[in-house]
Amino acid sequence: MASTAERGPAPACPEGATASGPTRRTLVASAAAVTAGLAVSACSVPAPRRKGPAPDPLPGKQISGPRHALLMQILAHPDDDLYFMNPDTQRTLDSGVPLVCVYVTAGEANGVNRIPGAGPQAADRTAYSSARHQGLRQAYATLLGLPRFTEWDKSVTTLRGDRRAELNSLANGDRRVELIFLNLAMHTSWGRMGLPSLWEARGLSLRTVVADNSPLQKAGSYTYDGLIDVLAGLMAEYRPTVVQTLDPDPDIQHSDEATRRRDSEQPGYSDHADHTAVGCFAWAAMIRRVAEATENRGDVPGFVATSYRGYYNRHWPKNLPRDVLREKASHLVPYGGAPDWECGNAAGCGDYNVGGDRPLTNRKGWVRSTHYRYPGARPVVTSGTDGRLTAYGVLGLRVARWRETARGSGVWGAPDDLGGGPLAPALGSATLGDGRQLIFGLRFAALGGHGAANAREIVLLEQRTSDGEFSAWTGLGNPEKRRDRGRRIGSPVAVAAPDGRVHLFVRNADKGISTRVRDTAGRWAGWRDLGGGEIQDGLATAVDGHGRVHVFAAGHDTVHHWTQDAPGKPVGPRPATGLPTPGGSPTALAAPDGGIDLVYRGPATARLTTARVGGASPVRLRFNGYGAVGAVTAPKGPVLVGRDRKGRVQLLTDGRLIRRKGAPASLEVPTLHLGPEGPAVVGLGPDATPWLWKP
Repeated sequence: MASTAERGPAPACPEGATASGPTRRTLVASAAAVTAGLAVSACSVPAPRRKGPAPDPLPGKQISGPRHALLMQILAHPDDDLYFMNPDTQRTLDSGVPLVCVYVTAGEANGVNRIPGAGPQAADRTAYSSARHQGLRQAYATLLGLPRFTEWDKSVTTLRGDRRAELNSLANGDRRVELIFLNLAMHTSWGRMGLPSLWEARGLSLRTVVADNSPLQKAGSYTYDGLIDVLAGLMAEYRPTVVQTLDPDPDIQHSDEATRRRDSEQPGYSDHADHTAVGCFAWAAMIRRVAEATENRGDVPGFVATSYRGYYNRHWPKNLPRDVLREKASHLVPYGGAPDWECGNAAGCGDYNVGGDRPLTNRKGWVRSTHYRYPGARPVVTSGTDGRLTAYGVLGLRVARWRETARGSGVWGAPDDLGGGPLAPALGSATLGDGRQLIFGLRFAALGGHGAANAREIVLLEQRTSDGEFSAWTGLGNPEKRRDRGRRIGSPVAVAAPDGRVHLFVRNADKGISTRVRDTAGRWAGWRDLGGGEIQDGLATAVDGHGRVHVFAAGHDTVHHWTQDAPGKPVGPRPATGLPTPGGSPTALAAPDGGIDLVYRGPATARLTTARVGGASPVRLRFNGYGAVGAVTAPKGPVLVGRDRKGRVQLLTDGRLIRRKGAPASLEVPTLHLGPEGPAVVGLGPDATPWLWKP
């Protein structure tokens, strides 16, 4: 999060250029045991046709693994993780996964560490940067279960290009946190914002800030390519299994000038410009990391990526229930600190305007939600003709396929590399009548600063035969004509109708829905805007008992609905549903009476809302927790999967609530699959491999 003084022009955002060769330094203790294994079975996905997106490198690569889990976060400002990524970061850290946080800017803003009610204060940029660093040390010490003033090991680390940064390390038993401060200046000497300008402006070299009391005594500088190279080098060195960063493509948001300035949002978009630039640099670095690793027949690095929304949280209903929110906000208290604390840092003991109850009383409400930029299935799960489960997920920015070694074994074989990258983390899918799979992805078709191409594209991988291999990746384009608008689209969602057509849906730049339809001969019609009200991403699809396709999405004050007048007819918007306000994405499933059941959580509550569309009254379900809910129809009533209020995976089946105990944290919401032998839950763990739970 940035201060109200941190505002500037919209960054043009993002393709990483050619990279210099990787350099290595001695790994820290938390990453020393990380190994890059091998073992993937070969798979045959041909090179794409010339008209489609060109995966680089081609499919069929080895994927590195297994390894110990390690989480790397790439942030713009000190506290972006505490505001926008928690409680996920906390849950992963609590499960014993080491954490490395990379803070790109110094967070110095206008240099005023504002003490509420203290009147005017002098600006001191290097002191304010130091105080925010101290606040992070206090926050992460408490997250590790240690006293907030626990002393950290502070040192200087050497990065690619012989650049240097401050490194802080702290461990409690086998739990460990490292903070890396790159400390790029937030403002240039001519008053523009530093990081967005570094992304946009050719020839710019951005100086670093030397924070007070830092072991690093000399300032350095970064170029556009140098920053991408340093971030890629840190990934190569630490080998994270999970990379978390900010939103590279925030929503279009037109606010009046006074509101925009007060809320620190960039002109025309729902986020701070630094967040957007860091999201772009981080994705460009991930792309470079994969390109470097796969040079000379190297393995694809096995990591998963997640991007989080930022100031977007202010514009939509809040999605964290009270007890989860209180825990999240409590971790900002030691970060905010207070001027009368005796922390041992003369420059300051935190970011004073953030301490106490101020995260909860702030009208902007950033802390009250945690939103994913790319919501959707992680992973996609299907079953073959032999009864074995298959999972598809994005690994190393490419699609990977895992197969169960034998029916009911619960053990996954090594992943197959299906290519297609660089892809956003969530996939869409549909199963054709003959059992063949269609896998849809959102691809970073181009990602470059300095005015280079910056485009997104929906791509498709189609299975040739049921349980067989796949044809080449093909491109399905983008519902938006202009590239800037095309960056704002959401994760693809698809459903196969009983008449043999496949309906593909994507949230568009106007926050409505666009669609393409595949006919029974496999031909795709053009993109069509379905209209309707403003919605959040995380679309839900279902087919009712009459064979009609339905789409639902969370709006500002109700759930929006699109459907067909009859099977085979175009999908179009329906009048207002009158359903209660959703706090997050709905889930839709076919009801026994031919209607559609909807389940979702209301704003700021752990309780579940259930509704029936086109049928009798819905079944009332008790399934308290937070976040999205997965659901499937079963003979004895809906089966649900989600997270309880402590982040543990839970399942509701046959009226019984079962929790997955003693297991690692789950990345986002796992996938529920119902087979002949009952429900199976598949999720991605922080080691970037799927787990399988059959209660």
